[in-house]
Amino acid sequence: MQQLETVPYLLYEPEYETGILWIRFNNPEKLNACIGSAERKSTLAKVGEYMRAGDDDPNIRFIVLTGVGRGFCAGVDVRGTDDFERGDNYLGNAPGEGIDATRQRFYYGLTKLIKDLSYIRKPTVAMVNGPAAGFGMDMALACDIRYGCENTRFITYQQVGQIIENGGAYWLPRMAGVGRALEFAFTGFLDAQRAYEWGILNKLVPSEELEAEVRRLCDDMRKSPPLTQWINKRVIRAALDTTLDHTAVLTSNAALILQDSEDATEARSALAERRAPEFKAR
Repeated sequence: MQQLETVPYLLYEPEYETGILWIRFNNPEKLNACIGSAERKSTLAKVGEYMRAGDDDPNIRFIVLTGVGRGFCAGVDVRGTDDFERGDNYLGNAPGEGIDATRQRFYYGLTKLIKDLSYIRKPTVAMVNGPAAGFGMDMALACDIRYGCENTRFITYQQVGQIIENGGAYWLPRMAGVGRALEFAFTGFLDAQRAYEWGILNKLVPSEELEAEVRRLCDDMRKSPPLTQWINKRVIRAALDTTLDHTAVLTSNAALILQDSEDATEARSALAERRAPEFKAR
């Protein structure tokens, strides 16, 4: 595995005894506002890089994205980051020129980075400990599961005169329904209780219990075969954009492949022998 280059404004904390990789936004004095945009060392690019590293680590089962201090992630730092090392974007290309350059950078940079988070194979959890605005909201929505507390807030790009973007416009109506997604789009703000009632948060707990609840979730997920989780994730996400017939083909093919896997054999043996299974993701 290639050596991971870490940055101080995003912490990479693997916890091998539990199988959890904690990725923490670490810019607490600015409510964990993002550093940069689509540059190689930007917060957003590094979130994707860290998640891919966790995805490739056989000792990691789950990836939790959260923030240090009072905020989850306040989105882009609109006050500027003059001391940030600018340069090539994460694709390795310097920003182009011309009338379409801005759109190209946006679509092939920011939008693709957010979209890539949904392709991580292992379960991803957003532990939304405080405000999630703009980029921060988009990254939370791209995760598989969201747990929040009374401090959780979702805030759109309304404050900077922009639309919901970077995947948010795709995920919100699927999670909350069109009417609720539009209400949020028109107001720009969603508190924790309504986010939970609308299905955007999977669980809402007191802030002092939030990490313990996320750990409990990971402990529950650990009891299932990793291969089953990974394929379930891919099929269910694909099913959002396809037909019942196509989904049936996907599940039929996957079920036959999984049937002879070591994990499936171990699951059946453990069930018959009334013991805890030991999965190897094979």
